[in-house]
Amino acid sequence: MDSKRKKARTAGGFTFIELMAVIVILGILATLVMPRIFGRIEDARMTSAQVQIKNFEQALRLFYLDNNFYPTTEQGLQALVEKPSSGIIPDKWREGGYIEKQVLPVDPWGNPYLYLSPGRSGEEYEIISYGRDKQEGGSGPDADISSSEQNQDAE
Repeated sequence: MDSKRKKARTAGGFTFIELMAVIVILGILATLVMPRIFGRIEDARMTSAQVQIKNFEQALRLFYLDNNFYPTTEQGLQALVEKPSSGIIPDKWREGGYIEKQVLPVDPWGNPYLYLSPGRSGEEYEIISYGRDKQEGGSGPDADISSSEQNQDAE
């Protein structure tokens, strides 16, 4: 009978202790790897916001070339997808707008971009995403992303 038990044990699946060892190892690996993956996700969101701001800047330049002024703060970025009906009305507003799909994108955290004209530091305009925390200030993924800061970094 002893030989039958040995065959049954060696031919069967994993023991409970072996399964627990594998689960513990996987848990340890997950705790080491997951923070790096999640950190990369926030980095990607921040980069995406910077790219979207650059796209807005290009659209604003086209708006300016056509109309010789930037939209006012009140008109906002919406002036890039539909002709403003208040404030300074652009005479040469491009039919179809200045942004593809005529939809104003939101930042990677699902919030609208803030548009100021003139900008806080005296620029013609400023486009801002408040980041993950949706509040002014912060650091890391909670940091504000601004067109004025990007332009200063490029210089």
